[in-house]
Amino acid sequence: MNEAFTWSLVDEYIEDRLLPRDPALDEALDANRQADLPPIDVSAAQGKLLQLLARMAGAKRILEIGTLGGYSTIWMARALPEDGALVTLELDPRHAAVAVANAARAGLDRVVDVRVGPALEQLEQLDAEGAAPFDLIFIDADKPNNPAYLTWALRFSRPGTVIVGDNVVREGAVIERHSTDPRVQGVRAFFDLLAQEPRISATAIQTVGSKGYDGFMIGIVNG
Repeated sequence: MNEAFTWSLVDEYIEDRLLPRDPALDEALDANRQADLPPIDVSAAQGKLLQLLARMAGAKRILEIGTLGGYSTIWMARALPEDGALVTLELDPRHAAVAVANAARAGLDRVVDVRVGPALEQLEQLDAEGAAPFDLIFIDADKPNNPAYLTWALRFSRPGTVIVGDNVVREGAVIERHSTDPRVQGVRAFFDLLAQEPRISATAIQTVGSKGYDGFMIGIVNG
């Protein structure tokens, strides 16, 4: 049996057993497709992982760098208490509009703040506003800027903050040090920064599934 086909079937099995169908999440994916957004959302199993990490961290404040249509946003926002907040940053105004509608449809518009514009500019704006530390930070935007996003994530952290980075294996291309792909080089620089940064303890896990072969970085800010 084809490997990728097997990975997808296993994802389907996991979703069937552990992730009951959810109308709001299904509608979000459908809205993303209708808006012709790229099909690069996290899988349902990955979304549940993010939600569980938020719950384990007791997150009241979440920062997401890279919104797309808000599918992962919904997963994480549902882990928040009533007085929680999730700030999510999206470059494309059209994508952001879809995300706002998806969050509202899921009943989360009160806790989800979608900010539009280049993420580095939005992070500077958050800093200027004196934003309080976040409990969970999910980095899932343009990979060449991953090192800068990590630097900002640490700035917006406290001891115990969980930082997660998506797409850090890139079908194994991360080991190609001479790669000319800026996304690969961005991820490699991200790992280099993690390796020398004493403020965070991190690891990375390779993943396979309906989204192919990739991986997550998971770290916690040290006390």
